[in-house]
Amino acid sequence: MNLKPALAVALIALTALSGCSRAGTSDTPAAESKGAAAEVRLGYFPNITHAAALIGVEKGLYAKELGNTKLTTQTFNAGPDEVNALLGESLDIAYIGSGPAINAYSKSKGEAVRLIAGATSGGAQLVVKPEINSIEDLKGKVVATPQLANTQDVSLKKYLAEKNLTGQVTVQNVENAASLDLFKKGDIQAAWAPQPWSARIVNEGGGKVLLDEKTLWEGGAFPTTVVIVRTKFLQEHPETVEAVLKGHVAAIDWAKANSDEAKQAANAALEKLTSKKLGDKILDAAWDNIELTTDAQAKHFPQLAKDAVTAGVAKEAADVAGYADFALLNKVLQAQGKPQVQAAGLDKK
Repeated sequence: MNLKPALAVALIALTALSGCSRAGTSDTPAAESKGAAAEVRLGYFPNITHAAALIGVEKGLYAKELGNTKLTTQTFNAGPDEVNALLGESLDIAYIGSGPAINAYSKSKGEAVRLIAGATSGGAQLVVKPEINSIEDLKGKVVATPQLANTQDVSLKKYLAEKNLTGQVTVQNVENAASLDLFKKGDIQAAWAPQPWSARIVNEGGGKVLLDEKTLWEGGAFPTTVVIVRTKFLQEHPETVEAVLKGHVAAIDWAKANSDEAKQAANAALEKLTSKKLGDKILDAAWDNIELTTDAQAKHFPQLAKDAVTAGVAKEAADVAGYADFALLNKVLQAQGKPQVQAAGLDKK
């Protein structure tokens, strides 16, 4: 029996199969692409720190790129709940804080999700009652964060640990909207909050900014919001992920070129999601406190993983090697003549 023809056919089939898998990444296992997805489920928050998503949905920028793929959206109040949706496979792509993004990767032992883009730098502040003038004045006080182990929760607890105030300040996890009400009532005396909630506490609750988190980072830049995707969805529907990233880049570009219109578009989206628009003063303050960027600032992720340990919300620092997969983002950026985003080594195990 002559085996050479059969062997040749097998090799051709194998080559064809490998040609369907994702190329240009070293961290995502090869898998056969199934073409465009019938539906993509996108998660984000009704916060100004998620402005790219707000604008992308409001202006139809994702829909424009997705073609026949249906876009389904879902909003969350904090990252841990969004992580559960991703790991439970009821969500495909998510705008999320850096802390929960790392937690999602760690909980799945580096398998379930990949970091594919940045979205926002900055936009988190420690806002306090007027009589509080230093971090030491928080002793015996109650400080709110959106949810246990979310990005702001980690930031606050890490900062308290560095100031030797762990256990001397009560940290209460409440939704952002509830923290504003509690602040007004005097039930909490401070909050480490994302925009627009820090601006609302200042303007509606009579608070003041004690600390802007960007002052704690070199150059004032840190990843407040990033974009992650389920690894399986990335493997099976790379062209759909690329389409979402095209919409993401378009939203950021449009916002930077049309700041006033972008603020109003984001505000219109917030009104639809929360039934309330932001006042101009609050909107301006919140908008001026963020920077929209596709750079996830991957270089900070090893430190962010250590911060969770310092904050006491993780027993050991998550291994973030292999987390970043910027191949599709950089393909989109390169096609538009834009600088590529650096993975800072996070694209390799």
